[in-house]
Amino acid sequence: MNDFAGLAAFIQRYYIDPIIHDTSYNPVDTITWAIILGLAILGLIKLLGRWGISMDERLLLSTLPYILAGSSLRVIEDADLVAAPWRYLLITPLIFFLVFFITAVCLTITRKIWGEKFHARYAALGLLWTIFNLAVLSTIGFENSWVIAAIFIMGSSLAGGILFCRRYLTSLKFLDDRFNQMIIYVHMLDASSTYFGVDWFDYYEKHVVPTFLINLTGSAAIMFPLKLAILLPVLSMIDKSLQEPSLRNLTKLTLITLGLAPAVRNTLRLALGI
Repeated sequence: MNDFAGLAAFIQRYYIDPIIHDTSYNPVDTITWAIILGLAILGLIKLLGRWGISMDERLLLSTLPYILAGSSLRVIEDADLVAAPWRYLLITPLIFFLVFFITAVCLTITRKIWGEKFHARYAALGLLWTIFNLAVLSTIGFENSWVIAAIFIMGSSLAGGILFCRRYLTSLKFLDDRFNQMIIYVHMLDASSTYFGVDWFDYYEKHVVPTFLINLTGSAAIMFPLKLAILLPVLSMIDKSLQEPSLRNLTKLTLITLGLAPAVRNTLRLALGI
């Protein structure tokens, strides 16, 4: 009985409370969600294979609107527009499962109706979902709309500088791949949104390692070198070691999601003042 109570308390502290109270991540749930993410990628590859769907470039691009939909949906919860207990579905990691389910349903329906020509309709549903979310958020009103331009300019400038360097550094030739370029771009936008949020608006970072480094350096500007230190070797390794196209593309889609989703969420929150 004591063992059960201890396990229940452990789950409550490290998994349930962070969702209910929407607090920072901790080392336990961070490692857990990372493992689940890795397993989910492998499982999704098998699932797509059973459906006879290849994770090619068209499908990757067509899925991007659902990332925008998911991140804007997360902001709806940030704005307290959804009451408990439904709001818990819009908090990480539960929102990942919700968005995945809706995305899978849209993918299945559009492919069943339009066959191999489903991509445009599939993407359109994601765009309509995003537009609906933004329409809901627009009822709040923007307090700091200038932040959108500021984050876009900073992120674009930094990404542009990095991609410019690839012309002169042979070690960065893997950045000629357009999806690798997209990954660098969205993560520079994410780092820019974190920098503005923490250094300019007194927001705080929730993830374990970035929080440690921000506290250590006193500025969220550390996010820029941190992301590059992780992404550049990871992208090089992916292109060298993952020869199976579907697995490689899905892994890159995951990296795009991990950058684009928080970038959009952070930017919208700052612009809305929530």
